[in-house]
Amino acid sequence: MSTTLTGAPTARTAPRRMTRGLTWLVLRQHRVTLLCLLALTVLGSLWILYQRAQLTDLLDAAGWPGKTPQQPVVGQGYSRLTTLLGLLPGILAVFFGAPLIAADQEQGTAQLVTTQSVTRRRWLVAKLGWCFLAVLVASVTLSAIFTWWWRPHRSVLGDSWYDASVFDTTGPVLPALALFLTAAGVTIGVLLRRVLASMVATFVFCVAAKVAWSVLRDHLAASRTLTYPLNGAPPARLDGAYELDSWIGSADGHLYGWGSCAKATEKAADACISEKGIVNNVVQYLGYDQMSAMQWTGAGILLAATAALVAFVLWRGSRRPF
Repeated sequence: MSTTLTGAPTARTAPRRMTRGLTWLVLRQHRVTLLCLLALTVLGSLWILYQRAQLTDLLDAAGWPGKTPQQPVVGQGYSRLTTLLGLLPGILAVFFGAPLIAADQEQGTAQLVTTQSVTRRRWLVAKLGWCFLAVLVASVTLSAIFTWWWRPHRSVLGDSWYDASVFDTTGPVLPALALFLTAAGVTIGVLLRRVLASMVATFVFCVAAKVAWSVLRDHLAASRTLTYPLNGAPPARLDGAYELDSWIGSADGHLYGWGSCAKATEKAADACISEKGIVNNVVQYLGYDQMSAMQWTGAGILLAATAALVAFVLWRGSRRPF
């Protein structure tokens, strides 16, 4: 008795993954970090939405914008939120960027992977690509939602637009800072090759970078100068402006510091003002309308520095074994 096959044999196939090969390996290796970053983004976004809803209810009850609150409406939740957003780039740099390559170098994973069929450059591109994509998505999401909250309510929140708590956490600055510091952490990790040493060095670098950034912020746009009468009220143009410096000046344009005529008596002060011919207040300032241009200029500088760091890591990785 013979048996006849009526159909072609079928091979048992495994279910296909959404990601394959090197991408799957990188995502699996960093799945805990990526899940933590996702949770941070979701919880942070929900917290911002909750704080905004609370503020909106409070202002509606007070009759805003018809009635402006006498004092800035700022609670502990807002202060904590801006603090955490300001710390986010450094946290990503220390706990995500610094160990990204250094951990693989220290444990020997990098040497194992790159001695297989995967080139060092391809492995680095996969690692850096997913790292920076995750950082970009998280920081852009949080920055966009916080900007959506802050911009229409800036007059009642108390913080100046120039303060680091606002300038560095709204618009393109937060993503640019996060990418730059993360790239710096990766670079430090590649050079030091040890996780703990890289994290400590990255933390020190973040502190120094924040100080340097606060100095650079003053030079992201050309300052403006406004002159008005000595005893006159400040013009409306100065509302919301950030004052860089101020002087008192004579009619011929000579400037004096505010303490030049600080005398023991009012009569002596008036005599000093009359003797020097002081008739004007002179203010050097940056306007709120310059904020957007300043942020994009600063973000461009940070992104250029990020590109330089990434190029260095790829160059070093392709020329020297791990």
